[in-house]
Amino acid sequence: MNESLAYNLLESAARHPDRPALLLDDVTLTYSEFSEATARVAGLLRERGVQAGDRIGVMLPNTIEFALVYYGVLRAGGIVVPMNILLKQREVEFYLGDAGVRLMFAWHGLEAAQQGAAELGAECIHVEPADFGSLLERTAPVHAVVERTGADVAVVLYTSGTTGQPKGAQLTHSNLAINVDVSKQLFSLECEDVVLGALPLFHAFGQTCGLNAAISAGASLALITRFDAGAALSTIEREGVTVFQGVPTMYAALLHHPDHGRFDVSTLRVCVSGGAALPVELLRAFESAYGCVILEGYGLSETSPVACFNHPDRERKPGSIGTPVEGVEMCLVDDERRPAASGEVGEIAIRGHNVMKGYWNRPEATAEAIDSAGWFYSGDIARIDDDGYYFIVDRKKDLIIRGGYNVYPREIEEVLYEHPAVREAAVIGIPHDELGEEVGAAVVLKAGAEVTGAELRDYLKSQIAAYKYPRHVWFLDELPKGPTGKILKREIRPPAAVRATA
Repeated sequence: MNESLAYNLLESAARHPDRPALLLDDVTLTYSEFSEATARVAGLLRERGVQAGDRIGVMLPNTIEFALVYYGVLRAGGIVVPMNILLKQREVEFYLGDAGVRLMFAWHGLEAAQQGAAELGAECIHVEPADFGSLLERTAPVHAVVERTGADVAVVLYTSGTTGQPKGAQLTHSNLAINVDVSKQLFSLECEDVVLGALPLFHAFGQTCGLNAAISAGASLALITRFDAGAALSTIEREGVTVFQGVPTMYAALLHHPDHGRFDVSTLRVCVSGGAALPVELLRAFESAYGCVILEGYGLSETSPVACFNHPDRERKPGSIGTPVEGVEMCLVDDERRPAASGEVGEIAIRGHNVMKGYWNRPEATAEAIDSAGWFYSGDIARIDDDGYYFIVDRKKDLIIRGGYNVYPREIEEVLYEHPAVREAAVIGIPHDELGEEVGAAVVLKAGAEVTGAELRDYLKSQIAAYKYPRHVWFLDELPKGPTGKILKREIRPPAAVRATA
């Protein structure tokens, strides 16, 4: 039995050939047109000798071409290696070399892709919409789907590499297909839905919950090439978007857009948040302004990504990531990977159909991440309430130890977000000679708001224990963010004056 993820598209094309599948500005591709174009991508790969299991790099923005190439590679039996278009040459070379990529599709004008491919002897197909369309028209289509089992790898998704070099999470056809079904059920996706494709498609969240879930449901995916609050609002109004998926910084940008009240967003029926903890105050303010429920969930690249969610048919708890999805187990463990004591925080461990096959060519890293019983250790710290709902406390690596006391940045950030002047905040540890670490907070204020660092310190001091509140507060115009919009704490540097006194 052929278990290729490519059948997501073929089955929807058979059921809804004339329905719009992909929307971008004034371009619309129906399901039959989408499927035919992927058959031509598969033909292009066959002409170049691509075999089942070959790794194919994809370095494209959120465009229709990304979807064509993604499903074309799957149709040809290849393994998709998605890459951020912002990568530099040395990073491109690492991805291509580590995964053994023999051919890549890169957006036109990306010199890093061209130079990186040339350095490693990999063929680079430049993708510019008009030229690429002409190339596909001249290519004979291959409609047959190369046979793949559920255990075969479909995508190698590189992690962010916050602790050393990036590692390639091997996600199988089964991992992704089941996670897509879970996503469709969670969001109640139907063919009439329009999903906003604002999340980067090279990332697990955007791929599974956006692209693949929409295609499997026969829904429409309305793409925006790069997230911008104004562009997102315009697309929601123009295309009648019903499902929005984003990370917390996207919700903050939409909430604080000065003209958001002028756009008709009444078609929205559900919003989905993941990728990072969503501050409760932001959730409440967004729901009040937009009249749409946000379902918050949790997952990682290594879990395809969905592991835990606030289910639409159960109680929703603001601040919680919900309960494990169907077929997935979760528990909390201590530093020795033993079950955490009742009522104590612990590291989230995950087991189920969503856990990756392992890291590409990293047996030692795989053995460290996944034990012999199949439990994957996430590095995220959480607590569980009496109803079995999980609440993320923080990343294990973000934990601040101040004078022997554990300080969880998220707890402090939640309080900061409640202050009327604060738009965004990130709490980090600052090296300290006596205490080991001191607590610091980088803050972005709302437009027109005024507050001093001392006033924020006093506010926090009145809300949380003395050992927790930040002794240092400084202001930034923007917090550094990664390609998915996640705040990059590792790139936040305290001002020189703060470092001198810590």
